[in-house]
Amino acid sequence: MPSIRGAGAVALIAGGLLVSPVAVAAAPVPAAAAGAVTSPQDALQGTVNFRDLGGYRTVSHARVRPGLVFRTDALNRTTDADLAALAALGVREVVDFRTPAEVAGDGADRLPPGLAVTARPISDGGMYAAVNAAIGSKDPVRQEAVLGGGRGAETMRVLYRTFVSDAGSRAAFGRTLRDLADPSRTPLAFHCTSGKDRTGWMSYLLLRALGVPENTARNDYLLSNRYRQDADAATRAQLKAAGYMQDPDLLIPIQEVRADYLDAALDQVRRSYGTLDRYLRAGLGLDARTESRLRHRLLAR
Repeated sequence: MPSIRGAGAVALIAGGLLVSPVAVAAAPVPAAAAGAVTSPQDALQGTVNFRDLGGYRTVSHARVRPGLVFRTDALNRTTDADLAALAALGVREVVDFRTPAEVAGDGADRLPPGLAVTARPISDGGMYAAVNAAIGSKDPVRQEAVLGGGRGAETMRVLYRTFVSDAGSRAAFGRTLRDLADPSRTPLAFHCTSGKDRTGWMSYLLLRALGVPENTARNDYLLSNRYRQDADAATRAQLKAAGYMQDPDLLIPIQEVRADYLDAALDQVRRSYGTLDRYLRAGLGLDARTESRLRHRLLAR
C-alpha cells in the first residue's frame, strides 16, 4: 500500500497512532494528578508520553524510587536536547517493544552515544497490517468494516489478551522485569510506539509487582489518555484533511487506553493462571529472588 507517512499525514502503528512529521506536544499532567514524580524531562520534545514511574506509594508505605524507571512512547524522533536529557538521566538500557515492521516504518530509536537499544518485539496479532490497510484504502466502507460497530475496541481487547496468552509476549515482559531488578541495567526506559498498550501493561505489572495498589497502577495506565489526547486529535484531523478517512473518529478506540482493555488482560490472567501473582511467577518467571531484588532496587522507605 502507499505509505501514509510519505503522504505527509500520519503513520499508523500497532499499539497506537503516531503523528508525523511533526509531533504534537501534550499538555503537562500535574504531579498531583499523575501521582508520580515529575521532572523537566517528563515531556521530551520528541515524545508525548514520557514519564518517570517513581513516586508511587506501595501498600507497605514504601515509595518507588524516582529516576530509575521511565515509560515512554517511541524514541525515534528525539531531538538533540532530548539526547542530552536522556544522558543526564543516566539511562543504561532502552527496551523497545515495537515489531520490526513498526521500526522499519517509523525508524529506529535515536539515543545518546554509547546507548544501544534492546529490541524485544511484542506481536500485535496483525493489527498493524489490518488497520494500516484499511486507512490506506481510503475506503470508508472498508474502514467501517474493520473498525466500526465496536470492532476497533474488540481488536484492542483481543490484543490485550495476547499479552498474557502469547509465549513471546510473556518472554519479553518477563525479561524486562528481570532487567529492572539488575542494578547494572537501571536506570531503564521501556517503550512501544505510543507508550500506552504494551508499555501500559508492562508498567501496570511492574507497579503491582512492587506492591503498588491496584487502583494506583490502573490510574497510571489510564493517564496515557491525558498525555496523548492532543497528538491523537491531531492525527485524526490530519487523516481527514489528507483524504484518508471520512470518519477518523473510528480510530478513537485504537488510540485510547480503556479500563476494559486492561480488564481483558486481567481476565486472561485469571483464566490462564488464576491470580496475578501466579502469572508473574509461572508466566513471566519472576521468582522470589528476583522479586526481592526488584523491590530492593526500586523501592525506598
